[in-house]
Amino acid sequence: MDDRAQRLREARIARGFETAAAAAEAFGWNRNTYASNENGNAPFSYRRAKDYAAALGVRPDWLYDAAGPMRPTAEPGFVPIIGRVGANPEGTVLFATGQDPTDLAPIPPGGTENARALLVVGHSMRGVADDGALIYFEDQRTPPTPDMLGHVVVVEIDTDEVLVKRLLRGSAPDLFDLESVAGPTRQDARIRWAAHITAIIPPYQARRIIRGAA
Repeated sequence: MDDRAQRLREARIARGFETAAAAAEAFGWNRNTYASNENGNAPFSYRRAKDYAAALGVRPDWLYDAAGPMRPTAEPGFVPIIGRVGANPEGTVLFATGQDPTDLAPIPPGGTENARALLVVGHSMRGVADDGALIYFEDQRTPPTPDMLGHVVVVEIDTDEVLVKRLLRGSAPDLFDLESVAGPTRQDARIRWAAHITAIIPPYQARRIIRGAA
């Protein structure tokens, strides 16, 4: 087992899952793929490390190449702003060009330490969230549920894209249409996980509560 796979196993056990199969089932991951990643037979990408890290409560840089501490160091009562959304009409969450990872926002009312925030950039999400707003969701990495249908949610699809879209039924039970606030609808997408939007903070208030690096 290589070091990266060993760290993945360590993170899974620390999260309270006794087996790889239990973790895969809880987060909707392909069991064989996850098992191969954890036993070192199939090295995983940094993008996949970010997915695993978010679900298991560790830092992706630590998981991928042992850089820095194992766990996030956000101060109590705050959660990270993990990316930006709305810069294009596709509703794609842009991680690489998002806020600095040290930028934080307060946990919203009713939220938990698993909450994450997205910064809205541009005007393609007008009517849902304006330029400069914060969108919160609970980063639990679970499959979509019936109560999400018809609502704007955060989803990851099987092309590794994370999107903010309105969730609609597709042509089959395991497929979904993803309607953009502005732009084309993606039809019959396969979804790895989906999360309700738990809070939207307007731009004026968002500017006041975002806490940057010291």
